[in-house]
Amino acid sequence: MKHTSLDDLKVVSTVHDTAEASELSRNERLERWARLLERAPDRRLATLRGTEHEPPDVRHGMRAAGSAISVAFDDPLLRGQGLTGDTYGDAKAFFELDDWQLHGIVCYCHFGASMAAETAARCVRATISQPTGPGIFERLARMLIGSTRYGA
Repeated sequence: MKHTSLDDLKVVSTVHDTAEASELSRNERLERWARLLERAPDRRLATLRGTEHEPPDVRHGMRAAGSAISVAFDDPLLRGQGLTGDTYGDAKAFFELDDWQLHGIVCYCHFGASMAAETAARCVRATISQPTGPGIFERLARMLIGSTRYGA
């Protein structure tokens, strides 16, 4: 039997920590995303313009290089957990966010053309305790006017 150091093994194979091999919960995925963003708190991240105005099929494909979503997609663990891309739709599905929650994290209307990674991390963490689905204002709007753009 040949004895090889862990560092030597890493060169020729991928070594997985058993803790990372288990499936992360929604909150654990969101917490990891927030921690990734906090690694460079002053980094400027691109935002997505007009997420609330686009039809669902267009919104699903929206992306921006260097966005908060891109930070998540650059992480091998999150990709290994099932994050398949850096689009709005990929993040919405993987992190189990509704449109209003993701809008609050990445939309231009809140932050302008760019935002600090630290701010994005705070926004991500704020979604951890929020239930998904339409909030009180969206439900009220649906009752009064029938539907909303996000409800479509």
